[in-house]
Amino acid sequence: MINDFFNENYQSLLLLLGTLTILMVAYFLLIKVLRKLGKNPKYLIPPSSVKQVSKPIFLILFSILLRMGSLRQLLNLTHLEFYFRKASTLLFIFAFTWLVIKVIKIVKQHVMHTYDMNTTNNLRARKVATQFNILERIVIFIIIILAVGIALMSFDGIREIGVSIFASAGLAGIIIGFSAQKMIGTILAGIQIAIAQPIKLDDVVVVEGEWGRIEEIMLTYVVVKIWDKRRLILPTTYFIETPFQNWTKSSADILGSVFLYTDYSVPFDALREELTRILKNTELWDGEVNNIQVTDSKPNHIEIRALMSAKDSSTAWDLRVLVREKLITFLQQNYPDSLARTRLQIENMEGRENTTRE
Repeated sequence: MINDFFNENYQSLLLLLGTLTILMVAYFLLIKVLRKLGKNPKYLIPPSSVKQVSKPIFLILFSILLRMGSLRQLLNLTHLEFYFRKASTLLFIFAFTWLVIKVIKIVKQHVMHTYDMNTTNNLRARKVATQFNILERIVIFIIIILAVGIALMSFDGIREIGVSIFASAGLAGIIIGFSAQKMIGTILAGIQIAIAQPIKLDDVVVVEGEWGRIEEIMLTYVVVKIWDKRRLILPTTYFIETPFQNWTKSSADILGSVFLYTDYSVPFDALREELTRILKNTELWDGEVNNIQVTDSKPNHIEIRALMSAKDSSTAWDLRVLVREKLITFLQQNYPDSLARTRLQIENMEGRENTTRE
């Protein structure tokens, strides 16, 4: 009797050690292969990511070890077979889900590494980053939902409850659908933004009367960084259903305008020469557009628009501020009579003389 018990334990120990050896060898070989591939820039696995995928791979192999009957026999826990098997199944689902998510993130990092978001003309990089960020969250969300569903369905009791619920879910499904339509619409709006791209990361937009940049695009909401460092949080449906301004939809370069209100005696040619001098003496101007136009006239003043171009919206703002200040200073110092003023005419009834005062 004792010999039989010893022989069974001996066989279980040999089987366990053999399996453990095979799993450890497979683990270290796989990590070695990944590290070797990581040294080659043509492959997706960078050296820094090998450590990230090694943990879920180790858990997957450990879940296989947990499922072995020889382990339970050595520990004298054969009566807990159900719990060991469930723990192995749940651990495998968790580790495999973790591995898939890590692989998705590594692929995204590899693709984004080929694009530079810090360049001036980064339209292509912003398009790719927007698509990957939104689609990554959608895929991860679906993977987690599927993993949770598979884990729950591995329990017979829950599976039976789920089948009975699905069998009688006619009216309940309609009610839930109406209740969740706003959330579903928000998620679909996020998918539409990823595909149609009315906005992209780092786009300059004007929303709700605020000027800012798209800082984050999540699955259900968008974060706009306002110029004064405030954050405006908007649902993704806002950018599908509401008109808004996108200053960098197709390119980063932009036109800037400065309006001056002057007297009718202002010298236009001198003002044009001064604008050209200002623009040529600053690095903010991209050398494309330089123009002065009279855009309106009123009884007491005329409206002059100075038009200039810059490489992006931030530079255009600084350029507009500079040009406005320099042109006003130029008029003050050289043509003070050209500043806008109000004229008043007083009629002397006794002497029939007209006096005009400014």
